[in-house]
Amino acid sequence: MRGLMQFTLDLFDDLRAEQPAPAPVPPQVEPQGPSLPAVPLSDTLRLQRFVHPRATREAVLGHAHVAYEFARGKRRTIGFVVGAEGLSVRAPRWVALRDVDAALQEKADWIVRKLDEAQQRHERLESARIEWKDGARLPFLGEQVTVRLDPRHAFDGVGASLDAAPNADGERALRLALANNAGEAQIRDAAQAWLMRQAKRIFLERLTLFAPQLGVRWTKMSLSNAATRWGSASADGAIRLNWRLVHYRMPVIDYVVVHELAHLRVMDHSPRFWETVESVVPDYGALRQQLKDEPVPRW
Repeated sequence: MRGLMQFTLDLFDDLRAEQPAPAPVPPQVEPQGPSLPAVPLSDTLRLQRFVHPRATREAVLGHAHVAYEFARGKRRTIGFVVGAEGLSVRAPRWVALRDVDAALQEKADWIVRKLDEAQQRHERLESARIEWKDGARLPFLGEQVTVRLDPRHAFDGVGASLDAAPNADGERALRLALANNAGEAQIRDAAQAWLMRQAKRIFLERLTLFAPQLGVRWTKMSLSNAATRWGSASADGAIRLNWRLVHYRMPVIDYVVVHELAHLRVMDHSPRFWETVESVVPDYGALRQQLKDEPVPRW
């Protein structure tokens, strides 16, 4: 059965290579409708449930009832993908459903663990969602700041200002030059504009600091709004950094900056690359893990 399976891990795991497919087996007539768990209904109701929005089949895997998306296609192996929506299974056209079910059972622990991790991550992301209004809270450089609408000031024409000193609750106020009846979109856009200005300033400072330490030269820096990448580097010295990094503590930002600068010396993720990163950021492993574990606020 292992010869039939390929796994695509979540966002932070490595992709596994496909293994050779076994000899073809005669095609079989598939039953109509989803497969049902061979357990009493009362037990099924007590199981943890994971339901893909486009589920067409289901199975009981360990302590979980999993409804998954299933499709066939031109491929050599059975593939499992655990994403934000749930489990997707892809299989060659010639593989019998009983072999698909057996593959699911063989990797049940892995599948349920990944589904559980994906669910927990989704819950963390939802809990970090920002409600754009007066009094909204968002992280800046690892500390919570409170949004305050302040229509009396223009703040030197830039439209926003962060208090130098914290309030009685230990938080600083991010004051936006907006009317008290400003809508969610106006508040969000004003806050984002301020954060992006801070990101550009901070990134330029850190690039200037770390480039000489790595013995490299960068030619241009631009801000990124990518959904899944924190940064990128081109052979011509151009660096792109995700402005949302300013939600994190400065050591985390430094790790990403050094990571991209290190690519100007080593354009891969070989051991020599990580040695280059470590020469400037010795604790890069822990900082890298923070990027995976700490959700960025939902906008």
